[in-house]
Amino acid sequence: MTVKNVVQAVHDTLHDEMARDDRIVVLGEDVGARGGVFRATMGFLDEFGPERVIDTPLDECLIAGVAIGMAVDGLRPVAEIQFADFIFPAFNQIVSEAARLRYRSNGDFGCPLVIRAPYGGGVHGALYHSQSVEALFAHVPGLKVVAPSDPADVKGMLIAAIEDPDPVMFFEHKKTYRLVRGEVPDERYTTPLGKAKVARPGSDLTVVSYGLMLQHSLEAAERLATEDIDVEVIDLRSIYPLDIDTVLGSVGKTSKVMIVYEDNRFLGVGAEVAAQIAENALFELDGPIVRIGGPHVPAMPFSPPLEHWFLPDADRLEQEMRKLAEF
Repeated sequence: MTVKNVVQAVHDTLHDEMARDDRIVVLGEDVGARGGVFRATMGFLDEFGPERVIDTPLDECLIAGVAIGMAVDGLRPVAEIQFADFIFPAFNQIVSEAARLRYRSNGDFGCPLVIRAPYGGGVHGALYHSQSVEALFAHVPGLKVVAPSDPADVKGMLIAAIEDPDPVMFFEHKKTYRLVRGEVPDERYTTPLGKAKVARPGSDLTVVSYGLMLQHSLEAAERLATEDIDVEVIDLRSIYPLDIDTVLGSVGKTSKVMIVYEDNRFLGVGAEVAAQIAENALFELDGPIVRIGGPHVPAMPFSPPLEHWFLPDADRLEQEMRKLAEF
């Protein structure tokens, strides 16, 4: 076991997989000499050379399109979108081409492509460096969408994503990069995509979350434990495929559920989770399904007080969990 933060787990996993498999190519803006804006590919250019570590123009459509071509031609590209906010010029390539390639070819072609992108706020990134875009891609059949919350899952899920025969959107919350640390097994392993985990067992209420909000949920749950309120925290890890069975199993035990996500609350990931709980476990509930998410405003503000207002945090989650537990 080695203690790492999230971005170290990304770097080391990518490095080891590239050393193991020469089909793996990384491409994106500044991934070469600079090693990426978060240094996730630092040193790769010197070790693997410019044919496998490709600095691209500032053109996300090109990044996605070239990566799709590489995947069809037998490579295993890992494309980096510098910030998730920049992904929209690539939307057509990802949605109309990568996601549909296996279907439109009647299974003759896969698209073993990973697109990595840092998402989320809390770093004073304002309009163009704070967005959460996972719900937009989770709506598209043919794409897997994952958002690991800790270094161990980053390693296992990134390896699984690279091995997957179809496209995977791999979202990393940028505030967790150096904030969240944890033990990572030294051996090579995979973590199945589409499988949630119980991050904290509990019996009084269920909280479902992922990414940075998962960390805030765990902190709030530990505070409430001092008041004999026992909160079970489910880390979705995968947005799609969605492991609703783990969620329903927890709701059946606790009878109360809160879903926490950073994205705009309206039509976010939590809306789908809430709908499936209502469809499958309505009569197991002893309280309302509670959703905590970002407000329905066009962008996360730059101003620190307004950014704090936008983002759920452990203090707010503690209050909302306590209310639900006492309902």
